[in-house]
Amino acid sequence: METFPLLYVKDLTVKLSGKAVLQDVCFTVNKGEQLAVIGPSGSGKTSLIKTLIGNHFSKGTIVFKTEKGGKPNIEIIAQQHQFKNLSNLNSFYYQQRFNSNDSEDAITVQDALNETGAEHTVMKETLLLLGISHIQNTRLIQLSNGEHKRFQLAKVILKNAEWLLLDNPYTGLDVSARKMLNSILDKLADTGVNLLLVTSATDIPKCITHVALLKEGGLTAVMERRSFEAGKDVMATVSEELIHFNGLLQSVKPAYNYPDFSIAIKMVNVSVNYNNRCILDNINWEVKKGECWNVSGHNGSGKSTLLSLVNGDNPQAFANEIYLFDRKKGSGESIWDIKQKIGYVSPELHHYFDSSASCYEVVASGLFDTIGLFRQLSASQKVMVDPWVSLLQIGHLSKKFFAQLSNGEQRLVLLARALVKNPPMLILDEPCQGLDTAVATRFIALINEICVQMQKTLVYVSHYEEEIPSCVTHTLKLAQGRIAA
Repeated sequence: METFPLLYVKDLTVKLSGKAVLQDVCFTVNKGEQLAVIGPSGSGKTSLIKTLIGNHFSKGTIVFKTEKGGKPNIEIIAQQHQFKNLSNLNSFYYQQRFNSNDSEDAITVQDALNETGAEHTVMKETLLLLGISHIQNTRLIQLSNGEHKRFQLAKVILKNAEWLLLDNPYTGLDVSARKMLNSILDKLADTGVNLLLVTSATDIPKCITHVALLKEGGLTAVMERRSFEAGKDVMATVSEELIHFNGLLQSVKPAYNYPDFSIAIKMVNVSVNYNNRCILDNINWEVKKGECWNVSGHNGSGKSTLLSLVNGDNPQAFANEIYLFDRKKGSGESIWDIKQKIGYVSPELHHYFDSSASCYEVVASGLFDTIGLFRQLSASQKVMVDPWVSLLQIGHLSKKFFAQLSNGEQRLVLLARALVKNPPMLILDEPCQGLDTAVATRFIALINEICVQMQKTLVYVSHYEEEIPSCVTHTLKLAQGRIAA
């Protein structure tokens, strides 16, 4: 095959807030080649994607070409989805997805796809291909993380992209959805679409021909896929070394005097509906103190809605029979009484968190369950924060603004926030999203030690079996909003 450069990058350097996040990056993607970029959290992968589409000021050379020499149509699927409300403003807020009246302020999937100008028949075929025909009349804010990823993919397909840049496209996708995405990316590559995706070493579609390794803002290697596969086992062995935390956990104390309880969660015939769409249907579930549960199910099965009923973010909890910490919900407790006993992280919380806070403030905000820190910390409160900053090895990030961090670093800071109260129950919804293998492995080991040593109650959601801590002994599986047999 004749070598023809479709993307040429030379001496690419990017500085953000005075710090170099990319330094002298050079690579070429030729005709017939598809590139995956991997690397640890904070290595600059997302910055590379954003720079290639012109979102960051840079020095160096970036040239996209077509075989005919013109400028190609370039589309991106970002890691964090963005969309506007009916007033054309990006002013959504955390919990809005679960408030049926306020959620009406978002356009539907069909409305958004109509903006591409694609023919109705083509649009229908694309929705069918991606398995999301059933959500075409759903408002964007009510989509699950995985549904939103597939919607984004439908949108760029309908725009007839010649280049498709994807920033961690597998984030939040269940097993079947990941297989579907692999199949779709392979088909797109076969039709001549050029792909460049930032991903993990474990999620690389068959169509990828070359792998680039990015570390601390510089490319350490660009290799053919077969060379990468040959060295993969060695990389995995190094990444999967477990860290033992010894007596470090003994230095952390509960932030509050938590009353004892027998039943952490009890749901009796719980149902949730939005606009005649059934999200949860007759759920009966009981979680006893000290039990560790995995909540599983396909994208859109109702997992996030289920957790929102527990965490106090969904007003429909008051219309159902739900008991939390031995007390019936709606019997006089405040939302803060509930949140105080729970350490929580989720893709939604990540998406709407105050990006102007420092990382230390983000961790400390977990003491008060606020989306940012709005008060001065006392000396005793700082003593509660510092051990978790140390345990998760994020001390070097403390003074940085949340917005300055990579997606993986942000997630690690939010995980520290979930743990900082040392609460009796942890609800961790896709906690390892955006973390590289080594950091995720260390975090999973930490969660396992916390739950075993401190007898925590755990509700854990992950689409990756290898990310589920070994302390998990119970499973609740959802399918179409019901408990699967």
